[in-house]
Amino acid sequence: MSHTTLLLIAAAGVATLLLLILRAKVQPFVALVVVSIGVALTAGVPAADLVKTIEDGMGSTLGHIATIIALGAMIGRIVELSGGAAAFAHSLIDRFGSKRTPLALTVAGFVLGIPVFFEVGLIILMPIAYGVARASRKPLLVYALPMGAAMLTVHAFLPPHPGAVAVAQAIGADQGLVLLMGIPVTAVVILLGYLISRRMTRREYPMDPDLHAEIYGEETTLEAAGAPGTPGTPGGSTPQADDGGHGTTVLTKPAPTTTTPAVRPPSFGTVLTLIVTPILLILAGTLGQNLLADGSAPRAVLTVLGAPMVALLIDVALCAYVLGARRGWDRAHIASVMTSALPPVAMVILVAGAGGVFGKVLVASGIGDAIADVLDRSGLPALVLAFLTALALRAAQGSATVALITTAGILAPLLQRADLSTGQLSLVALAMGAGGLAVSHINDAGYWMFTKLAGLDVASGLRTWTVLTTVMGVLGFGLTAALWPLV
Repeated sequence: MSHTTLLLIAAAGVATLLLLILRAKVQPFVALVVVSIGVALTAGVPAADLVKTIEDGMGSTLGHIATIIALGAMIGRIVELSGGAAAFAHSLIDRFGSKRTPLALTVAGFVLGIPVFFEVGLIILMPIAYGVARASRKPLLVYALPMGAAMLTVHAFLPPHPGAVAVAQAIGADQGLVLLMGIPVTAVVILLGYLISRRMTRREYPMDPDLHAEIYGEETTLEAAGAPGTPGTPGGSTPQADDGGHGTTVLTKPAPTTTTPAVRPPSFGTVLTLIVTPILLILAGTLGQNLLADGSAPRAVLTVLGAPMVALLIDVALCAYVLGARRGWDRAHIASVMTSALPPVAMVILVAGAGGVFGKVLVASGIGDAIADVLDRSGLPALVLAFLTALALRAAQGSATVALITTAGILAPLLQRADLSTGQLSLVALAMGAGGLAVSHINDAGYWMFTKLAGLDVASGLRTWTVLTTVMGVLGFGLTAALWPLV
């Protein structure tokens, strides 16, 4: 089959995928599997090999990332339900002082965004933003905008978040190097985003009257009015929306996080230590493999401890003991908390696996080589192609996770023949993350979640949230490009 025919099949497959997700509202996991089967058969993959191709794609992907995503979710859940996340944010506010509260919440979004999924992080931190906005009488957006953008940046760039983990596995990047370079890149992007948001929030934007009343003390609130569908009112419920790969998104305002009065919340140092422990272990493993002699005992130990799965497993045990057992949780409750972390990420894991199937089909059918030939002839560097492809898919279908997984599948054959170093592949992974961060708009459930919780209308959300995430994505790509000559 000619390269032109294979490319047309690939284009039709991507177009069908977008139509199924956007128009037909098909769940992304189902859409990816259906499109993968259709592309495989159309491109000439023998029917007898179809099932094996799907199993190989799903197995090779989930064998690496399913455990990492699940363990990361457990850590975030324990930190959340122990009251550690809220206590950490309040400690930062106290340390930074009232004048720097927006920066304190931005730092909290950055640090807590590492173990906690974006949606959960907003639910935890937004009540704190409400409280400081009420106390200061300043617009809520001053606090919420940089904080939310910080958490979304971490979600797009860094493991153990599903998109970043799947990209690293698909293109062969080292997760330790992704963290080693990604953490400073992410920190700089978040700091620049904070400075940009300060300028953006100098003007006030229209705010939902009910939310304004709740925060700033007018008489009529959602609860007082007994609005249908409001949590805590008769017949009320918490509406949810699938974000196409991020997990469950809660689209109503969050209730304040509370802890048992008799138990003091975890200290700032405790929470910070537990968050950075797996990061330090993974980085130690990467440094050990690069600096220590092959076959030495210290290298072997660091290699095991620095494996992402082992590092996260150690941290789960530490969190269960330090935040759970030592503070009065019995073993049944600890097990229940860990179990409760899994349902929200189950679909994330399946979507990542389906993305692996799509990538496997592209390789098995020869489409991957055809795409690689065309991209080679385009003359664009791999870093630019990674950013632009992820950005286009993010803008088209909304989910950062789906955009990153699909981009990795499309570009993997090109990257394999490009003979890039491990460091360069890690920068390519970060460039994809920059594309996945940008252009969060009306087809992204994260956009609706943030604007709902911040009380913004559609136009104000586009002028603030969408513009800020896009600028931060471009800045993130610029920083990865600046690092390219150094690796």
